[in-house]
Amino acid sequence: QVQLVESGGGLVQPGGSLRLSCVASGRAFSRYAVGWFRQAPGKEREFVAVISWSGGSTYYADSVKGRFTISRDNAKNTVYLQMNSLKPEDTCVYYCAAAGGFSRMTAHYDYWGQGTQVTVSS
Repeated sequence: QVQLVESGGGLVQPGGSLRLSCVASGRAFSRYAVGWFRQAPGKEREFVAVISWSGGSTYYADSVKGRFTISRDNAKNTVYLQMNSLKPEDTCVYYCAAAGGFSRMTAHYDYWGQGTQVTVSS
């Protein structure tokens, strides 16, 4: 069992930056790939980025490529999402999730955090 807690969300102006953190507790976190997803009101949850268990592989949605960076520190049981050049359309609740494999699909993820709100507005 893995428990995930996100933090770092908030209100930021367009063009600004935020760093989200996902702290895990429970066993064998370092064996899991971790993804970030986001969901706007009335829309489906969408994939943002994923990092492999070792941190050696990453993959991004086209909408965030070049602006967002996912990383992890297994010694701290933490995965980060550095978000730069934020746009109003990035406004969503952001969730981290853990999966046994490297995937972009929500159905492949076994454990989810509660989410953190990111609002990009002037």
